[in-house]
Formats: sequence, C-alpha cells, structure tokens
Amino acid sequence: MKLGWIGLGDMGYVIIPRLLAAGHEVTGWNRTKSKADELVAQGMVWADTPRQVAAASEFVFSMVTDANAVSAVALGDDGVISGLPRGGIYLDMSTIDPQVSRETAAAFAERGLTMLDAPVSGSPITIAAGSASTMVGGDRAAYERVEPVLYDVGSKVSYIGPSGTAVQMKVAINLTLIVEMIVFCESVSLAEKGGVDRAVAVDAMLKSVVASPVMGYRGPFILDMPDKPLADVTLQQKDMVLALEVARRQGSAAPLGAVANELLNACRGLGIDHRDFVTVFDVYHMLSGGR
Repeated sequence: MKLGWIGLGDMGYVIIPRLLAAGHEVTGWNRTKSKADELVAQGMVWADTPRQVAAASEFVFSMVTDANAVSAVALGDDGVISGLPRGGIYLDMSTIDPQVSRETAAAFAERGLTMLDAPVSGSPITIAAGSASTMVGGDRAAYERVEPVLYDVGSKVSYIGPSGTAVQMKVAINLTLIVEMIVFCESVSLAEKGGVDRAVAVDAMLKSVVASPVMGYRGPFILDMPDKPLADVTLQQKDMVLALEVARRQGSAAPLGAVANELLNACRGLGIDHRDFVTVFDVYHMLSGGR
C-alpha cells in the first residue's frame, strides 16, 4: 500500500524499515530533513510537507513529540488535513492528551475525513523484535481497513473504542510503566542496602514472579546505563505529567504517579535527566547513603 509517515524519531526509524520490508511504499517527512537520509537510502520517498505526504498516501501515520506538534502536522496550512484524499485515513501514534486527540479527530470529521488515534506500546527494542502493541480508537470500519498494515508494525493490535480511548489507554499504560520501573529501582536498592550484590539482586528480580517485559530489557540498565537512552528522564516525565493532568481533570486518584513524578524531579535536580529514566536508581542509592 501507499503509506505516509510523519516524524522520524527513534520509533519511526525502526517502524519504517518494517513497513518497507512488508512491501509498502512509504513517503515520509520530518522537520529536520537530514534525519531522513538513512531511511531514503532504504527506499523511503521524501516529501517536503505533511500535506505532500498525505496527498501521496492511502494511510498516513504520525508519531511526534507532543500535542502542539500533532496540531501543526495535522491541522496546519501544509498539514495532513489539507492533502489527505477522500477515503484516506490519518492515524496519529503520538502520546498526547486524549482531549486534544478527540478535538483533532473532530476537525477531520468536519472535512469528511477520518482520523484514528493509534499509539504504540513498546520501544525500539520491542518494535525491532516484532512484539510491539498498537491500540486504536475511532471509527471501527476505518480500523478494520488499516488493521492488516498495523500487524506489519507489531504482532499485537487492539481496537479500544471511540476517538481518544486508545490514547487514553496509552497514557494509563505509561503511568504503569514508569511506576513499575521506579519500584524496581527501589526494590534493588533495598536488597543492596541489606547486603545483596546489586547484580545478583537485578538477576533475582528478573527471574521472579514480578518480572515483566519492560523490566527484562530495562532492568539491566541499573548495572550498565546505555549511552543512548530508550527514553530519558525528560521524555518519560512528559508522559507522567500528562497522566497526572488527565487524572486531575477527570477526578481519578493517582498517588503513586505523583510520587514517581517527584523522583523524576530529583533526577532533574541532580543533573542526570539526560540518562534513561532508570537512573532513578541513582536517586535511591544516594538516599540510602551510597556514593
């Protein structure tokens, strides 16, 4: 199929080759054109604007940093909404406020066009392994049209409900991910303080009943922090702040999320927010008297 892709961050860099390998034609755009060079060499076609991407595509995907970026690429003068052909479908995979996602979908509907929210739960590691999960909100018939392509992104695809519900689910999942990894750090710190070797503690946790996929590939970062984070503190805190704002607005209690956010604040205060957010372990280590 003719697909469009907007936003060539770390996730896009892993997803687009999968789409090309599945036989799709992919036209892409990114604010910084130089980021497209490697993907163009692999077969992606460059377009100068999101509008041009949409005009060349049956389905258009975007994965950008925040709600402001989504509004710009979707609704701007040279946005997707200006180029998407009748019958085309726009899927936003960004993690943004569900309310903004619904408002954007409504703007497309006013033009007789279709937008789906379709966030991905995973990381470049899980996408490369083909095990990422895509969740979709919006028109069910449109979802059924794009579903086969979504299986080229990852092996797990779910229809969640009306517009905004998929990104609502993604916000909830990210809250769990952050809290889960922070309590993992807390537990390893507790074990180490009591005399257990740190590497032994990490290994035991990953073999225990509490182990999870995200712990499996991120837990070892406590022992060997990668030079390039999967998601640094700043990026991960963006998702936590979003979860807390959604919780505040709808009257949902999120006390564990609030505590986790304070630990991310501590990382920023220590100047280690450029690292993967599992560096929260270093906060616990210092609080426990370590150096």
